[in-house]
Amino acid sequence: MKTDTIFYPIFQSFPSIFFELIQLPATEANNYCFESVCFNSLEVKQLSFRIDGIFLPQNNNPHVPIYFCEVQFQKDDDFYGRFFAEIFSYLSQTELTNDWRGVIIYPNRRVDTDNIEHYRDMLTSGRVTRLYLDELENLNQSSIGLATVQLITLPEAEAIDLTRQLIQRVRNELTPDQKPEELLQLIETILVYKLPRLTRREVEAMFSLV
Repeated sequence: MKTDTIFYPIFQSFPSIFFELIQLPATEANNYCFESVCFNSLEVKQLSFRIDGIFLPQNNNPHVPIYFCEVQFQKDDDFYGRFFAEIFSYLSQTELTNDWRGVIIYPNRRVDTDNIEHYRDMLTSGRVTRLYLDELENLNQSSIGLATVQLITLPEAEAIDLTRQLIQRVRNELTPDQKPEELLQLIETILVYKLPRLTRREVEAMFSLV
């Protein structure tokens, strides 16, 4: 599994984690639905664009912004050109009149690109948030959701230690309506990615996930 594809099921099932990442209340997720959008732009030489995730206002509420989210785990000097082209192509085709925000998730600052001359004003306007997962320790340490995302970039030994603590917390702290079993499945998927020498069954046995 590519690392960035892990985020789709995370945000699909637990959209509150996205809002915790951008330091908004988890309850903000109640105002949104999450979609991954693929569309064709007739204005840019018939190019096909894909946006990793869009948080669209529930009931077309005009008072909250649209959030465009991209997960970028490989260095790409052309990334920002594509990112903003996707956003403005989408905005040109939607009937929504909401304000918008962009969120880019990187594993670390080294993957970010310095090729921002055309986009500097946009990136420093406060409209776009760039997140670096290896700096998550600066966020809410009590959040189970943020700890789950943190697993993705931790070194293997640290990830194993955190996983044992996290599984215990999920089982002890989450109520049935908070979908603990679904979160455990996501944690398992992250571990299968991080520990490729082990099969899924071996990961389940190692962390008592069966």
